[in-house]
Amino acid sequence: MNVLFDLDGTLTDPKEGIVACFRHALDSLGVNPPPAGGLERLIGPPLVESFSNLLGPGAKDRVEQAVRLYRERFAARGLFENSVYPGIVDALAELCDHGGQLFLATSKPRVFADRIVEYFGLARFFRAVYGSELNGVNTDKKDLLAHLLRAESLSPEITVMVGDRAHDVLGARANRLFSIGVLWGYGSKEELVSAGADALCVEPRALGDTLALVGRPTAC
Repeated sequence: MNVLFDLDGTLTDPKEGIVACFRHALDSLGVNPPPAGGLERLIGPPLVESFSNLLGPGAKDRVEQAVRLYRERFAARGLFENSVYPGIVDALAELCDHGGQLFLATSKPRVFADRIVEYFGLARFFRAVYGSELNGVNTDKKDLLAHLLRAESLSPEITVMVGDRAHDVLGARANRLFSIGVLWGYGSKEELVSAGADALCVEPRALGDTLALVGRPTAC
């Protein structure tokens, strides 16, 4: 079975760095940031979408500037203000031991995703890392997953997407993938169910059992 993993809110908890980078960008633009809880809800969706919601309609130039300011701090500090969720390493090791092919599929720019999984010792579990480009290509999860499936010649019938937000589920549905919504990240159960998640997983150590219930062929 091929298993595609989201990064933020699924493998790692990036709250400290992401919230700090949003605050940095908004402060630099002279915009009062929302409370911390409001910024936490922005973890997962593409930056352009998040800043467009924060800055309002007709602010394309400011959105582009905000993304640049965010990324400046993120590249220097924010990507390391992060932590791997307890149980994730064991869960990934178990899946690999049982013959699964694992891929990272994140809307985060690939140049940052590569550094994060290397820094936190997760790169060894993944056959390849897929992310968006800095110019915005493959920011939409459905486009990213379609690109990954083509590039790796993966069959949707034996491929599963694991993530914590509606974007992960909707991207999976658009590409005919089974989707597992995880409940330890930043998307609520209601969000994941409304998006159409095929299954839910309450903790990392239950990932193997949840995948076993998928009912898809296990041969890659």
